[in-house]
Amino acid sequence: MKMNKLFSLLAFLILVSISLPVMAQVNPQNLNNIRVDELSDDQVRAFMRQLEASGMGDGQLEQMAQSRGMRPEEIKKLRERVDKLKNSDKQKSGQGDPKKIQSKTSADGRQLNYETDSLSNQRDPETEAEKALNELRSKIFGADLFKNSKLTFEPNLSIATPKNYVVGPNDELLIEIYGNSVASYNLKVSPEGNINIEFVGIIPVSGLSIEAATSRIRSRLSTVYSGLRNGSTNLNIALGNIRSIKVILTGEIVRPGTYTLPSLANVFNALYSSGGPTENGSFRSIELIRGGKKIATLDIYDFLMKGEMADNLRLQDQDIIRVPVYESRIEIVGEVKRPGIFELRLTESFKDLLRFAGDFTENAFRARVKVLRNTEIERKIGDINSDKFDAYQPNTGDKYFVDRVLERFVNRVSIEGAVFRPGDYELDPGLTISQLINKAEGLKEDAFRQRAYITRLKPDNQTELISVDLAGVLNGSVKDIPLLREDVISVSSIFDLKEEYEVSIDGEVREPGTFEYAEKMTLEELILKAGGFTEAATSQRVEISRRVKNSNLTAADAITAQVFQVDIDKDLNFSKPKFELQPFDIISVRSSIGYEVQRQVKVEGEVLYPGMYTIISKDERVSDLLRRAGGLTALGYAKGASLKREGPAKTDRKNAIDQNEEEQNKINKLNRLQENVKDTVGIKVQEEILKNVYVGIELDKILENPGTQADLILEEGDVLRIPKQLQTVKVNGEVLYPVTTIFSQGRGFKHYISQGGGFSNRSLKRRSYVIYANGSVKSTSKIFFFNNYPAIAPGAELFVPQKVDKRPLSAAEIVGISSGLASLAVIILNLVK
Repeated sequence: MKMNKLFSLLAFLILVSISLPVMAQVNPQNLNNIRVDELSDDQVRAFMRQLEASGMGDGQLEQMAQSRGMRPEEIKKLRERVDKLKNSDKQKSGQGDPKKIQSKTSADGRQLNYETDSLSNQRDPETEAEKALNELRSKIFGADLFKNSKLTFEPNLSIATPKNYVVGPNDELLIEIYGNSVASYNLKVSPEGNINIEFVGIIPVSGLSIEAATSRIRSRLSTVYSGLRNGSTNLNIALGNIRSIKVILTGEIVRPGTYTLPSLANVFNALYSSGGPTENGSFRSIELIRGGKKIATLDIYDFLMKGEMADNLRLQDQDIIRVPVYESRIEIVGEVKRPGIFELRLTESFKDLLRFAGDFTENAFRARVKVLRNTEIERKIGDINSDKFDAYQPNTGDKYFVDRVLERFVNRVSIEGAVFRPGDYELDPGLTISQLINKAEGLKEDAFRQRAYITRLKPDNQTELISVDLAGVLNGSVKDIPLLREDVISVSSIFDLKEEYEVSIDGEVREPGTFEYAEKMTLEELILKAGGFTEAATSQRVEISRRVKNSNLTAADAITAQVFQVDIDKDLNFSKPKFELQPFDIISVRSSIGYEVQRQVKVEGEVLYPGMYTIISKDERVSDLLRRAGGLTALGYAKGASLKREGPAKTDRKNAIDQNEEEQNKINKLNRLQENVKDTVGIKVQEEILKNVYVGIELDKILENPGTQADLILEEGDVLRIPKQLQTVKVNGEVLYPVTTIFSQGRGFKHYISQGGGFSNRSLKRRSYVIYANGSVKSTSKIFFFNNYPAIAPGAELFVPQKVDKRPLSAAEIVGISSGLASLAVIILNLVK
């Protein structure tokens, strides 16, 4: 995708964001605080991937981006960053449906006793376009917790009743008495906070924990069930269907308000229902207020970092959850495992920030971290050394950059080419070229020992090439060369310094082709590699053509190739003297004299013995074949006989080239026909004719005078077809009603056209033609100003082409032509005068 399209998509996203509902105190599409220079490469790459995945259309980048606060210079920088990363990369080569708690039912049948107001974290679905835009913004650590559809924080209705659960109105108590006495009660706590037990009376339980309520109920029941005092009767009290509570969420909440929640809900349940903190909300100082007093402060980082939920208290009716504005946020990007924006307390140091970010990655430069800090007037940059990480105090708005280690080596040398283990090696103190070759397990047998090269970096990072007498260094006659950092030693192979040798063989061998040359290769060995002789081959006069290296360029009759003719044993007897080949020899094996392969033709239709026939002699003709087939039957129509010929066989390279040229000429003819004549039926017939090469023969004349020029000599693949007596004529093309009509002796072309309703208004009469049953074609000719149409025979097909549509001249063209003619007339008159 081109960059203008990518940034047009960015514009579209910004435009879409205008119509999105803005959450409380949040504007996630605001781009005025984006500084492209501070974006990491990973953020820009993620933006590129998201844009490509979205497949959106074009738009106006500058207008849309600026309307959302992004400065034009930042747009330009972003475009440059993306271009740079794309070039660099080339070189190196669901959120689910809301969960509704009120539909939940526990395994023991416990349900809610109310209709909830807002229990699911309902968020507008994030489009692919919004995802792409958000890739440019650093992520606030913990913000995804309340957007994750897999973490719903719904209260568990199947747990055992907690002992500290406070009973309230609308709770259902399940009272079971068993032992010497048996009774069961399902009682709902009244709005006044009481339950009414038969024979016992009203017992107030509201405001008591389930443990205290059990003790009170036991005390009252013991007045009726005496067994409860001595242990012969037991009592079990559990919570049935639970009540609802009202909880207020305020402050920096995505959707603040009053929420109806189950009485088993805790702080996390309420935060998830309301969408969690906004971008300005604190994740570390969430307050739980009960009865006007702050009873707990929830730090979400405890859950994210350690999985602890100690302050995630169970809520009570009329509790207030307040999310204050964050006090301090710091951003860290680069080579950390979890880059993003983190909330720090005033007592925490850079070491804590690094812990929240998951510590350094494996490729991080750990000795120093760069920081951008805001002052009261402007920004400043600073460096933090690793020994100050524990004591360094971050300020809100700081942005820390962790760089990668440098892509360079302090002690690397390389060797490549004809050694057994090429690659990178450690530069030991005093390492020389011979020692490095020993580290690489020595030179290969094909190594070129006369010369090797060292590519060396000069102090200014320019390269220089140092030539080395490799053989002299290895035998000690030349002083060994000490190596420096980033030296690259290149050892060539003798095969790299010469053209690859090969020989070719064609003709009557089983697998002709080109083969790799080996020293002292003989002619017999090459024939053996080519699969041996074919049955048609002769071992006599095998021809070898060889390159000439000392041709006299000044002579007109200079020799261009050296040719040898060799007779060899057809059984490839290697005991006899052998002809030794040279690189680039071309060997041709001829066919045996008089060797012929059977060639067959086919006879179809109205003959006594139709079928395949083998050509007996080179001069066998159509009449001879018809005589062997027993002659025509009583219904055979000699004038309609046709001969289909497939064309010359591809026996050698020249024939193949000639046939390809012939086929191309046929295609060109067909293309010209299609351009000039819009006749679909005629074109199909022409295509068939060009493919099969129909030969128009006159069998009746051949039978009368066999052996004449009209009696064609047969070729392999010929198909002679004798039809039955034909009685119809086809009319196709630009006639009013294409038809097949009965042949009438003596009737002309226009008679059959009238059988088809006559010419249409779009017919091109002067180009009409007739295809006869024997495959021959005749077109309409001109005699003075009149059309001379071809004669019609039984089985013929008449084709009337269509006129080419011509665009009428426009008024401007007519005026232009008229002006030109008038100017020409004036010039002629002036010349005459």
